[in-house]
Amino acid sequence: MTGLWGVRPRWRTDVLGDFFCPGCGGDRNYRRQHGRRWLRLLGTPVLPLGPVLGSVQCTTCHGRYGVESLEQPTCVRLGGMLRDAQYTVALALLAAGGTAHRAAREAACAAVREAGFEDCGEAQVLAALAALSGLGGELHDAHGVAGGLAAELHAVLEPLAVHLAQQGRERLLLQGAAIALADGRYLPQEREALAAVGRCLDLPQSTVGALLEAATRASR
Repeated sequence: MTGLWGVRPRWRTDVLGDFFCPGCGGDRNYRRQHGRRWLRLLGTPVLPLGPVLGSVQCTTCHGRYGVESLEQPTCVRLGGMLRDAQYTVALALLAAGGTAHRAAREAACAAVREAGFEDCGEAQVLAALAALSGLGGELHDAHGVAGGLAAELHAVLEPLAVHLAQQGRERLLLQGAAIALADGRYLPQEREALAAVGRCLDLPQSTVGALLEAATRASR
């Protein structure tokens, strides 16, 4: 092509939103766009040549990325997912071990507050547990986790696991182990609940076992 002619896409915006920009390394606004290549004369489009793949453009750095970049959660969204995960693990372990022991209740409430729910006290935790378990006074089944809580673990932990390094996934499991050990050694149903947490976090069974034993030694 000479300087008179060139081929450049012409973009149209479909969607505006927030995303984690790979170029900026943080949460930014984006434009999701589709376009068509045009033959241009002195910069003016004169002849359409065909579509181009849709893309996402950061409104800050103006970098252009594939639409798969929208699959990465924003920092704000990831923080919310992590808070929900800590909250749900705390409920699941309290359900598995029962609510009779004060030390376990206090450990679960401390984990919930650490997750970011500073105003959530014991009454709120027990009410949420009853609502999720759906089993009245029986807070765990033969597998250690009530049906509602088991479904909640899968719904909350599995989408998060793909975005966490192994160290972060292990930390979530250890937070649950601390609640289980608050009133003594693991009950069988607590081990089952922790195994379910490990599966949802895509941790190998051998790693889960090693972490639970390490938590036991640390609690002595």
